[in-house]
Amino acid sequence: MVLIALILAAAPADAVADNRRAYAACLDSYTSGAIGKSMAKDAFIVGLKAKCADKEASFRQALTAADKADGMSEAEAKEDADDQVGGYVDQMVEKFQTGE
Repeated sequence: MVLIALILAAAPADAVADNRRAYAACLDSYTSGAIGKSMAKDAFIVGLKAKCADKEASFRQALTAADKADGMSEAEAKEDADDQVGGYVDQMVEKFQTGE
């Protein structure tokens, strides 16, 4: 019984890590392919978000569930997801613009 509780308690964190890796890999793959192409920043962002929309949604869902399981309100969990996704997008924009 205790083992099942421990497994269930770990599941949200595992889901977050797995979905975070998948989302980050998608963002990185798109960004790496876009570096060096003649593309405006806004077009890059639109393409990035479109390409990785399903991975973003899965990451947001897993993160929100884990945050709520840790006691955050729905609004706080949504804000955390927005902040983390925004941070990833900002990193990819910087990578795209510097070409690194």
